Amino acid sequence: MQPSETLSTDGHAPHAARQSAMALLARAESGELDAMLARLAPVPAAADLRPPEIGLVMLRGRTGGDGAPFNLGEATVARAAVRLEGGATGFAYRLGRDASAARAAAIVDALWQDGARRPAVEAALAPIRARLEAEAAELRAETAATKVDFFTLVRGED
Repeated sequence: MQPSETLSTDGHAPHAARQSAMALLARAESGELDAMLARLAPVPAAADLRPPEIGLVMLRGRTGGDGAPFNLGEATVARAAVRLEGGATGFAYRLGRDASAARAAAIVDALWQDGARRPAVEAALAPIRARLEAEAAELRAETAATKVDFFTLVRGED
């Protein structure tokens, strides 16, 4: 791993770009992750920093978006942390109980941090990004179809 290729001047991978990639990995389907790893082969051996785990996280909300926070409920989350043979570490958190998908996402996150592999990983993420954007556009269209415009007719009397 070349430091000039993978690290910014402060010693970390570009924060916003990695956040975006990790968000896509969190929402990718298990089959998409498997296909992505097959496309990126050969993948270095990955050792678990901690075994994949399944647990609960508390979801918090705010009334009106800025009111007092309250506990909304719990959600099941799978998480994984791996280190590739070259030393890159990857982390992943995913809603649900699919620990193998969380591990696959962590491996892809570690591959993304390798500057030489990053373009290939970004290309492999493109279909997931396109699927999520299409789903969001479909949801916006469905929501727009239910929009009701209210108006008032002005009567000639004051």
